[in-house]
Amino acid sequence: MAVDYSIIGERIKKARKEKNMTQESLAEQIGVSIAFLSRIERGNSQVNIKRLSQICKILDLTEGEILNGSSDESNSYLNAEFAKLLSTCSSEQQKLIYEVAKVIANK
Repeated sequence: MAVDYSIIGERIKKARKEKNMTQESLAEQIGVSIAFLSRIERGNSQVNIKRLSQICKILDLTEGEILNGSSDESNSYLNAEFAKLLSTCSSEQQKLIYEVAKVIANK
């Protein structure tokens, strides 16, 4: 699955504007030029993990919110994905997944 940097950029831009922060201010705080931040927000430049982490900290977001639009508190998106995955599995596979999940969850 390819990374869609334009969506990531849109999420960064939206979060920045919600914080009433200028590109200049955010760019300065993460140590990049305004032009580079603008390219990130337009999806024309890739953002590395270090910069993404800095941006998330400043904008009070999780990496999940920026990368896939979900927050740690609201992971209901996983329920649908997990249900879809399970529906493609045989009953034996579903039982195995359940047993593994129980071990991971320590239940």
